[in-house]
Parts: sequence; C-alpha cells; structure tokens
Amino acid sequence: MRHILFILTALILTFPVFGQQVVIRNPEIQQLVQQVNADSLKKYTEKLASFQSRHTLNRDDKNGMLAAQNYVKAKFLEFAGKSKGRMTANIEEFVVPGDGRRIVADATVGNVIARLPGTNPNDPRIIIVSGHLDSRNKDVMDAAGAAPGANDDGSGVALVMELARILAQTEFSATLLFVAFTGEEQGLKGATYLADKAKAESWKIEAVLNNDIVGNSNSSETNISNNTVMRVFSETIPLTEDERGAGIRRSINSDNDSHSRQLARYIKELGERYVDQMEVKLIYRNDRFLRGGDQTPFMKNGFTAVRMSEMNENFLYQHENVRVENGIQYGDLPEFMDFEYLRKVAAVNLAAAASLGQSAGMPQEVKIDVRGLSNSSSLTWKAPIHGKAKGYYVLMRETSSSMWEKKFYTEDTQMKLPYSKDNYFFAVQSVSAHGTESLPVIPSPLSR
Repeated sequence: MRHILFILTALILTFPVFGQQVVIRNPEIQQLVQQVNADSLKKYTEKLASFQSRHTLNRDDKNGMLAAQNYVKAKFLEFAGKSKGRMTANIEEFVVPGDGRRIVADATVGNVIARLPGTNPNDPRIIIVSGHLDSRNKDVMDAAGAAPGANDDGSGVALVMELARILAQTEFSATLLFVAFTGEEQGLKGATYLADKAKAESWKIEAVLNNDIVGNSNSSETNISNNTVMRVFSETIPLTEDERGAGIRRSINSDNDSHSRQLARYIKELGERYVDQMEVKLIYRNDRFLRGGDQTPFMKNGFTAVRMSEMNENFLYQHENVRVENGIQYGDLPEFMDFEYLRKVAAVNLAAAASLGQSAGMPQEVKIDVRGLSNSSSLTWKAPIHGKAKGYYVLMRETSSSMWEKKFYTEDTQMKLPYSKDNYFFAVQSVSAHGTESLPVIPSPLSR
C-alpha cells in the first residue's frame, strides 16, 4: 500500500524521544526567500516618501501621485528585464465617479500593475500581492499638503516591488500579479475597480495577499517594541455567503474554515517555515476593528483574500500631518520604520506566494463519508483541474485548534483514518512535483 505514509504538520518531523523538530524547507523557495533585502526595501520606501504627496487626487507628474506611479512602473519594467520578456507592467487608468464625500468630482486615477504570466498554458490561476500607493495626512481631502506615507502604505508597495524584483526571474505554473492600488484612503477605489473587473471577466483568483502598514515594530501608548510578530486578518463568515452556503456551514460546523481562513493558515505555516524569528498571528477578523482595506472588495466579489499588517501600530505617525508638537515628531516618515522587520514580512509574503505559484492547485470534490456511523473517517477527492499532483496531504486538527496539527501523506485519492469526524476537522491539499502544497480544501458530506 503506497498510501498512509504518516507525516506530521507542515513537513515538520517531530521525534518525541528527544523533543526535537527538524524543519524541512524546499530549497527553491528558501533560495528565493533569502534574496529579500532590507536595503532594497528602504530605498523604495524613501523614494516613495520623497514625493510631496501621493494623495489619490494629486495629479502632479513631478512631485505627486503621477510621479509616484511612474516611478513604480519604471521599477517594474526594470525588474521585467530579467524575466525573459514574460513580465509586463502598466498603469491601468479608470474613472472614479464623484461621490460628494472623498471624491469631489469625477476623477481619472490608476493602479500600477506588473503581470508575470504562468508557464502552464492550462493553469488560469492568479495570485495577487498588493499594497496601496496613495497616502494622506490628517485631512483626507488635502491633495496638496505633505503626505509622505512611508509606512501607510509605502511599506506595502515597497514589499510588492521587492517581490516583483525577485520573482520576475522565476517560472511559476500560475500567474502572479503585483499591484500598487490607488484610492484606498478615498474608499478602496482601486481595489474595487480591479475586483469588479476580475469578477466580470471570470478571473480565477486563487489568493489575494494584501499588505497595508507592514513596516513598523513599535507601538504608540503601550510602547511595545517587537519585530518578531505580524498579523494576518481573515474573514470568518464569507461576505458573499448565500443561504445554501450558510446551511452547509452550520451543518458541518465550518465557521472557522472559510477560504480566507484557510489562506491565513497557509501563510502562517509557510511563513514560519521559511522565515526565522517571525510569528504569524491569525486574527479572526476581516480587518482591524471597524476598519477596512483593499482585501475587502475582493472578498465582496467572492475571492479569497487576506490582509497582512504589523502587530504594533504607532498612531503618532499614521494619518497625521508632519510636525513637531510638544517635542514629539508626528508624521509618516521613513525614519520611524524598521526595515529588518519589513524584510521579514516581505519574506513571509514571498514564501506563501511562491509556494502557491508552484503548487498543483487545490484538489477537487473533496468528500467525507457520512453514510454510516463510524469511529474512523474516510475521505475521497479528485485531482486538481489544472496542475499535476504528485501526492496529497490529509490534514487533521482538533475542533478547538486554530492550526492543522497532523498531516498524512498519500499518492492515492482516498484515505481512511482511525480518527472520528466527531472529534476532528479534516482537509485535503495537493502536493506538486516541486513538493509545494496547495491551499487546503475542507470536505463536504458524502451521504449517498
């Protein structure tokens, strides 16, 4: 029997006698992760912050948003030179109607997008890594005043640029998009435009990794300083859930297993596998309390998306005018950022995006047999539609656990485990010839 080779969580082999763990890293992914460079991230951020204002409605092509867009596009094209002609970059303009609130009149704005096509013509999957290019000061309608936006969200855009630089030289089965959105501060305009377009054109977006405020490790008020922890926000109940989906969720108790939650777990597992001294915290919210980000329009359109953010925000530098008041410096300036921390957050993104790009895609029609009472659990599934799987992991965790705890390997498309479905949750993910895992898929009941 070639199936039921037992492998513990996340390619981590545990030896109980000695209490040791050996972390096995894919050499290709590890080599890419090691290329993430704090100095490059610092250079990109300082350049972005040098523009007078990156406000969405600032049309200055010398020292405003247009100049910043041209800078990012030029860097994307520079990186594309190492892609053997595969990567392209453009500024995709569109008109945002005036809303009488944060868009005073109809305005032409644009997202900066680099596209790295997948090498498998039969694989339509798209992975998006994003941040927002626009910045603001205290007055969200001030399009002329200084708004350096180093961390919010120069850090996210710098991360996107660094991943484009590194991954342009690599071939992936799936297509990768590197996006610097516009209009986040004016109401998620750039992300809404792209998400709506993706839905209208039936894009097969597998994951959106949105990065917003990811470059600071020191908090205001609490004075916490920690560059070893980051957050991933993921929705619990999908924003697009219909009554049928709600019925299935309630029947199998999958409240903690949305597609976005699976992506968040995947990022945590891959990030902590490849990036030393970094813990990825799962936050069971779409975003920070009563706040939002560019991942939201994608979730509203039924796509799988998460937000990455620093653990400890500093509000002295966020949405503030640059000034010194009572001896305290305010304003979103590069000098308050931690570029080693940003390097690690970027490396977490790269590990997840590259692994998804190399994966065979998710297994299909994953089922768990419920046709009779049993203290064992039988699962079946079909191969991925677009890629070729070498094998599969059946994942298992206790119902009270946030992360998958055990993995069972097989090269078959079925497995019977001596664990009760009453006491555990299960999922299945494919494993490619590269050894990279797909996103997990939880099973639906097989009742007849």
